[in-house]
Amino acid sequence: MAFNVFLGIDVGSVTAKIVVLDAADDTIHHSLYIRTHGDPIAALREGLHEIKASGDYNVLSSCTTGSGRTLAAKLMGTDLIKNEITTHTLAALAITPDIQTILEIGGQDSKIIIVRDGYAIDFAMNNVCAAGTGSFLDQQAGRLGVKVEEMGEMAVTSDDPATISGRCTVFAETDMIHKQQIGVARDDIIAGLCKSLVRNYLATVGRGKQILGPVFFQGGVAANKGIVREFEKQLNLPVQVSEYFGVAGAYGAAIYARKSGPGKSAFSGFDLLENDYKVKTFTCRKCEEECTVLQLMRESQLLSFWNDRCGRYSNPDPQ
Repeated sequence: MAFNVFLGIDVGSVTAKIVVLDAADDTIHHSLYIRTHGDPIAALREGLHEIKASGDYNVLSSCTTGSGRTLAAKLMGTDLIKNEITTHTLAALAITPDIQTILEIGGQDSKIIIVRDGYAIDFAMNNVCAAGTGSFLDQQAGRLGVKVEEMGEMAVTSDDPATISGRCTVFAETDMIHKQQIGVARDDIIAGLCKSLVRNYLATVGRGKQILGPVFFQGGVAANKGIVREFEKQLNLPVQVSEYFGVAGAYGAAIYARKSGPGKSAFSGFDLLENDYKVKTFTCRKCEEECTVLQLMRESQLLSFWNDRCGRYSNPDPQ
């Protein structure tokens, strides 16, 4: 039996997420969270292989989001491309319609979304400083000799968090090394790291924002109970971790695909399993912009261009 579904794909800098949403009752048939390891095409290929093996799906509409949304759309022939603010908001509203604040920390960036009456009215992003992001926590877990999945549990056992700078990765690492050298307990170092990272997030990403409850926490870092505890302490508000925190962007993209209405979808994503795709780049020097233009190749055939700001290649003048 084939299921009519909507597909949401979120391609970030560190992970790729896919959600298959049933068209009949809005339940999630399948969801995936895959590390890209610097190769998003291979990650998408792996994800689509698992999706195809999990059921017989008729894709009515599809949507990509995340920093790699254009690449994913070109690869898979998705019908829609949407920014992360919209998709994360839709995911949160689907679970808690009266949500007012969304905290999101991903692999290499973080954001806050202010929601009022079901609409995102303000947001801020930080994709410059890596402190507090998933990749930074991965690095520190390795330095401390623990699994990143264990950091949250270890943090909540501490009653005396160490003082760790959260202003940037360099200062945080320096403080952590010093605390290790003088014999501070590992649980206290991890708890101090969580405390300082939340303080830094609120002072930078959340600066000037009116943070009201209900508060939702999404993104991979929401799995860290130490970070959740610190948000609750420093905000003096309960913080709800989304049921689909790891795949929230993809979930919201699938919801957006549903809202666009079913139709004859251009989705051709499963072709990824049968063909060899590559991305090539070159620098265009025909104007002062000097864009890094990306080319999508299937076997040896050029399929499309993107990332040229003037549209010289991706949208050439028919005249």
